[in-house]
Amino acid sequence: MGTCYKGTEEEIRALNTYIKLMRATESVTARIHGYLKNDGLTISQLGVLESLFHLGPMHQREIGAKILKSGGNMTVVIDNLEKRGLVKRVRGENDRRFITIHLTEEGNKLIDRIFPVHVAAVSSEFKRLDKAEMEELGRICKKLGLKEVG
Repeated sequence: MGTCYKGTEEEIRALNTYIKLMRATESVTARIHGYLKNDGLTISQLGVLESLFHLGPMHQREIGAKILKSGGNMTVVIDNLEKRGLVKRVRGENDRRFITIHLTEEGNKLIDRIFPVHVAAVSSEFKRLDKAEMEELGRICKKLGLKEVG
């Protein structure tokens, strides 16, 4: 279903494209991340665990930039992961105000176990596209994700 908005041809085309993009995003996300419920994780929590797993300890702000979440949202996500014993906050020795987020042994075990499931789910979902379509989709998404200059 497209837009019912009665605007210009350009506006209608843009709205219809946006609707398709959002519906595809929501559908793919729901199918890929269904397994997270088994471990009581949110998509944002998975993003934090995956970032720490692959990149090592980071400041909360860095993690937020990686997974495109605000500072306030990151505080809640990290608080919840910390309550579960999956991450820990470590104060800097030279500057006690500087806090990095680290995976705990429990967090490392969890992400080590579920990340292959995530990769398999993503790979399975994208089998619908051939190599050229994936590259084109990646190029278009990257273009849409860039901030406009000027």
